[in-house]
Amino acid sequence: MRILILSTGSRGDVAPFTGLGVSLRRAGHEVVLAAHDRFADLVIDAGLEHRSLPGDPVELVRARTAAPTPEAAQSVFAAFLDELGDGVMDAVAADVDVVLTAFGPAPLSRLAADAAGIPSAGVYLAPGVPTREFAPPGWPGADRFTGAENLAAGRAALERTDALYADVMRRMRKRLGLQPDATPIAGPPMEWPIFHGYSPAFVPRPSDWPVAVHADGYWWPAAPPGWRPSDRLVDFLQAGPPPVFIGFGSMTPDHERLHEDIAFAVERARVRAVVQSGWAGLESSRDDILVIDEVPHEWLFPRVAAVVHHAGAGTTAAGLRAGIPCVPVPVLVDQPFWAERLVRAGVAPLALPMAELTGASLGEAIRLCLEDAASRTRAAELAHRIEAEDGAAPVLAFVDHLEAG
Repeated sequence: MRILILSTGSRGDVAPFTGLGVSLRRAGHEVVLAAHDRFADLVIDAGLEHRSLPGDPVELVRARTAAPTPEAAQSVFAAFLDELGDGVMDAVAADVDVVLTAFGPAPLSRLAADAAGIPSAGVYLAPGVPTREFAPPGWPGADRFTGAENLAAGRAALERTDALYADVMRRMRKRLGLQPDATPIAGPPMEWPIFHGYSPAFVPRPSDWPVAVHADGYWWPAAPPGWRPSDRLVDFLQAGPPPVFIGFGSMTPDHERLHEDIAFAVERARVRAVVQSGWAGLESSRDDILVIDEVPHEWLFPRVAAVVHHAGAGTTAAGLRAGIPCVPVPVLVDQPFWAERLVRAGVAPLALPMAELTGASLGEAIRLCLEDAASRTRAAELAHRIEAEDGAAPVLAFVDHLEAG
């Protein structure tokens, strides 16, 4: 079958689908991954066909951050959604047998697939279905909720998504020749298949989810072909004890002293550090800090003592896979959810929200992380359980069932 996977957002929102795509391709299917052009090489290097989706996530973040008012920021995002709706329709219309969609473009992808008579399913990197067991990622005050409040928050989150996408969905229905939707339903139908690409050993599947909703394991990013670490990185790793990794991925924190805070923390914790520059453009001239660009986490993380990261889904997964303790520094959206789960799983001694980060607090958090033997033991145990999972298997079974027809 010819499978289309659609994903928007940062590198971490796209990379896991290269691994899922490779698994599907090895099973004999053709796989197209639609993503922003910024990640075309990532897709092509995995041996998959890239289909372009409009917009640049870096420019979107900058434009929304620079907007003078919340209303202006909302207008920026609405314009992005309009372009994205057109891109999704074009991608789905071009020779596709089944559509797999990430959470971000899911309402658009599902509508386009339904209009074309093509089966579809969700492939989500974070929990996207209401449950009594926890509130939706990113929901404020969720740590104090009861089961009923968790469920209500999950439904409210879907209603907010519906409202956010209402205008672009209306225009898409008109372009697709569909009647206006007079009775919109919050979220997808109960029977719509959704596969979650994270480990049930880390976040157990809620017992009240519909039978069509799955959570069976991670989809690991495809290894870049022919990649080799730089001599500079290898030399730094070999020049002393394992360093700490520090990186905040696609986050662009409004923190003028972040460079100085990292340097202070490294000195206070008496460690060496590999710092990923990321979208924040982190820098350092210290001998005990090496600044790097993109490096495959599956190669680097087993070679460091601990990871300090923004608790994005992909980086969280990579740290768990490596079996090392961490200090999550969440910023927004689903990151506080993953950070809390890391602490609950016993692989992080604490979470340090970016808004509370100082050089002293980061240095103390790193020290606690490295001195906590229980965190290291628990991380190794969890990595062993995750290694035995096959998150791609249920997705492949779904596609094979469609093919058998």
